[in-house]
Amino acid sequence: MPPTRQAPRNQPLGGNEMPRFGGPATMMRLPTQADAKDLDACFVGVPFDIGTSNRSGARFGPRAIRAESCLIRPYNMATRAAPFDSLQVADIGDVAINTFNLAASIAIIEQAYDIIVADGCRPLTLGGDHTIVLPILRALHRKYGPLGVIHVDAHADVNDVMFGEKIAHGTPFRRIAEEGLVDGRRVAQIGLRASGYTAEDFDWPRSQGFRVVQAESCWHKSLDPLMAELRSEIGAGPVYISFDIDGLDPAFAPGTGTPEIGGLTVMQGLEIIRGCRGLDIVGGDLVEVAPPYDPSGNTALTAANLLFEMLCVLPGVAYRN
Repeated sequence: MPPTRQAPRNQPLGGNEMPRFGGPATMMRLPTQADAKDLDACFVGVPFDIGTSNRSGARFGPRAIRAESCLIRPYNMATRAAPFDSLQVADIGDVAINTFNLAASIAIIEQAYDIIVADGCRPLTLGGDHTIVLPILRALHRKYGPLGVIHVDAHADVNDVMFGEKIAHGTPFRRIAEEGLVDGRRVAQIGLRASGYTAEDFDWPRSQGFRVVQAESCWHKSLDPLMAELRSEIGAGPVYISFDIDGLDPAFAPGTGTPEIGGLTVMQGLEIIRGCRGLDIVGGDLVEVAPPYDPSGNTALTAANLLFEMLCVLPGVAYRN
């Protein structure tokens, strides 16, 4: 449970205090602070896309997600979650990555998250490409030990190398498994699909104990039963949510670097995150939003709402009857 606080908890800036098209562009129009001190949870951006292999642009994801989040109000009308009634939350800005050096950026991200999680703050990350999950999970592993992961994606991201490189947005889940950052029996990859190079693209994670749920098995159905199964399988222990926006079909989220047809619906994305309630969620990310490929802003809008849903399933969140 979050600590008892004397000071009032932060609240998103309301639409009657400042029009939603005005004011600073912070996540959900929350107050900002320079670090995670005294926070139960934080929103943090990682404007990084030098690990992408197809269409770049995810470096602009955090800014676009923040802009579209201005429409989100503080209470979840579907689940009755009222996170700001019980958690102290702020937007702590962006990690200052090295635009020209991937390896240096990985180290910078890792060090930043060591500090964020040191006192128990649970980070919700605005990406950035999916490379960033590796340094984030390295930091969380040092804090919590082996993690369970709910991973939503069109791709397994278990390539050994990309263009000869061991670290890129298509390799993190192989590195995560090899480094022992996760308990493979507590990892689920949902929404995987499309074409591959070999059958091993999806079979390798299965060999590590991952539960692989291909998109075709999700078509035309609710994912509530799946999430009930996963809650039972994952059980107690720390869990991380890693949500690549390309897990959704490009009809819903075209603004991404590697779109694949036949993906999940927005409603299924909501069911997955809401289905994590009751797990010990220690953090989450929403990655691969590339605003240049969606001038409407719908992809960033969807991403902002999914991040709010992650906030709503963190431990200690209050629910209104």
